[in-house]
Amino acid sequence: MDISVYRPGELSAADRAAWTSLQSKAHLQGSPELANPFLSPEFALAVGRCRRGVRIAVVREDGEPAAFFPFQRTAAGVGRAVGLGVSDAQGLVHRPGFVWDARELLRACGLAVWEFDHLVQGQEPFAAEARGSFASPVMDVDQGYDAYLRHLRSQAPKFTRTTLAKERRLGRDAGGLRYVHDERDPAMLRTLMGWKSAQYRRTGRSDRFAHDWISHLVQQLFHTRSEPFAGILSVLYADDRPIAAHFGLRTERVLACWFPAYDPEYAKYSPGLVLHLRMAEAAAADGIAYLDLGRGQKEYKDSLKTREITVSEGWVTRRHPVAIGHRARRAPVRALRNTVQSRPELFAPADRMLKKIGRLRSHNQ
Repeated sequence: MDISVYRPGELSAADRAAWTSLQSKAHLQGSPELANPFLSPEFALAVGRCRRGVRIAVVREDGEPAAFFPFQRTAAGVGRAVGLGVSDAQGLVHRPGFVWDARELLRACGLAVWEFDHLVQGQEPFAAEARGSFASPVMDVDQGYDAYLRHLRSQAPKFTRTTLAKERRLGRDAGGLRYVHDERDPAMLRTLMGWKSAQYRRTGRSDRFAHDWISHLVQQLFHTRSEPFAGILSVLYADDRPIAAHFGLRTERVLACWFPAYDPEYAKYSPGLVLHLRMAEAAAADGIAYLDLGRGQKEYKDSLKTREITVSEGWVTRRHPVAIGHRARRAPVRALRNTVQSRPELFAPADRMLKKIGRLRSHNQ
C-alpha cells in the first residue's frame, strides 16, 4: 500500500473531492454505511481544528486515492477514532473491493494501537479485533414519510396514536406549532446546548458541553456548509417559542442524529418525539434515505426505529508495549460499562442512582 499521512490542513482539494465522491457513491456500491457524515472529511477537519493529533492517512493505488483513514494520535503512538466519545460512525472510507492490512496501516500511521467505539460494518480488518457489537437504530424514510408512518403505525400503534394525539393537543394548548428543519440562528443553537447541559446534569450524566472542544466543534459544524455535508439545527416552535431542538449532521443520504433536547416545561406533550417525526418528514422530502439514531438503549429509539444497523467497539493493535498498556487500562472500564448497560437488573438501579445524583446536583446549584 502507498500510504501518505497528512495534517488536516495539508489535505488537498482534490483529495477532499475524492473522499466525498467515495461517500456519495457508497450506497450504489454496497457500502451505505460509508455515507455517514461522521465519516466525512468535513467532520475530520472540524475535529482537527479543536483537538491536537488529528491526522488523515490517504492510501493510493496506481496514483489515485483508494481509501481515507482519519484518526487521532498521541506522541506515544496511541491512536483513537476521530472525535472518539462524540463520533457515531468510525472506520476507513474506501472504494469497492479495496483490501487492507490493519497492522500495516497502523505502522504507516505511527500507531501502536487504534481504538474505536462506533466502527461501521464492512471493516473486516478492524472488526477482527472488536470486543463487542451494538445496535444502532435507524428510521428509514427512503420510501417517503407516509410509508414510514404506515410502518410506525403497524409496528407501534399505541405509541403512534399517543404521539400524534399529543402533537395535536400541544398545537391547541400552545397556540399553534411551527417547525424549522434548518434553523440558521446561532442563538437557537446556544439554547439547545443550554437545554442539553441541563439534561445531562438533571440525569446525573457528564455534561459534554462542559468540554470546550465539544462546544467549539458543534459551533464549527453548525456553520459548515459544503456539497453535500451540512450541520442541521431543527427546531419545533409553539406560538413562536422554541420547545424542542436537535442538532445533527447530514450528507446526501444520511441524517445522523446527535444532540436532541427540549424545554422540560412542555414534557407532558413529548415534544422530543414530535420533533423527531417532523424531522423524518422533512428529511424524506429532502431526499434523505434514513435517520441514524445512534448507538444506545433508549425507549424512544425503539419506538421510532424501522430497523437496526450494527457498530462495534474494540482495538486494533500491533505487537508493542504501548498497545499492551493501553488495553490493560481501557478494557476493564469498557467491560464494566457494557455489562451494566446490557443487563436491565443492573442498568435500572444505576440509572436511578445517576438521576438522584443529578437532582442533588441541581438542588445545590
